[in-house]
Amino acid sequence: MPLRRTLRLIFCLQFFWILFVTDVLAGPPFKTDDPQPVDYLHWEFYVASVQQFGRHEIDATCPHLEVNYGVVPDVQFHVLLPIGYVHTDKTTHFGLSDAEIGMKYRFIEETETLPQIGLFPLLELPTGDENKQLGTERIQAYFPVWAQKSWGKLTTYAGGGFWYNSGPQQKNWIYTGWEVQYDFSHVITLGGEVYYQTADAQDSESKGGFNIGGSINLTEEHHILFSLGSSVSGPETITGYIGYQLTI
Repeated sequence: MPLRRTLRLIFCLQFFWILFVTDVLAGPPFKTDDPQPVDYLHWEFYVASVQQFGRHEIDATCPHLEVNYGVVPDVQFHVLLPIGYVHTDKTTHFGLSDAEIGMKYRFIEETETLPQIGLFPLLELPTGDENKQLGTERIQAYFPVWAQKSWGKLTTYAGGGFWYNSGPQQKNWIYTGWEVQYDFSHVITLGGEVYYQTADAQDSESKGGFNIGGSINLTEEHHILFSLGSSVSGPETITGYIGYQLTI
């Protein structure tokens, strides 16, 4: 797919989701996550879409719902329910994809000299249809460690972990990433990330890439998140994220 056409499709999808979430109503919008959990007894809600455009395949969530809740101090419960969309040269499928649950635990608080550090283990549950390329029909697990440090308006976080990915022709794999962002005002935060992941199947290859994006804080409770990026090694892909976040 030509690059210009691919970019046009991403922007159209993102514009559609901005309209959708506004009419109806640290991690995202990047692949790299942070160790900071939701505050105790507080909530985060996301309605979002993640897109990946390759030469012969488009994968997206249309949309996914993500909920985070501070169950106890320094501990966050996480659940993500995606509606998947897959389009290839031969077929198109749309439906429930694999769900995700997890628990983020920050075990070191940030100080003037030390970063905050946390764990965020995740389970991918086989709720999608593997025959329609909407799931794996196997449980997958992710065990990452994340660290974050801030200096005034500048924040950076990094880390990575091990993915357990069982099944025929599948491979366990490793992800690592580093993100930097800057608060230009109370309304706009912009940043970017670089990442690398090893191959997750016998017939696949490792890949690295980058994303740039940020957030627009409409109010203290309502936020728009966005990012756009590309691979720089491995399979040629363009990725995008657009979402609405409610914090209460």
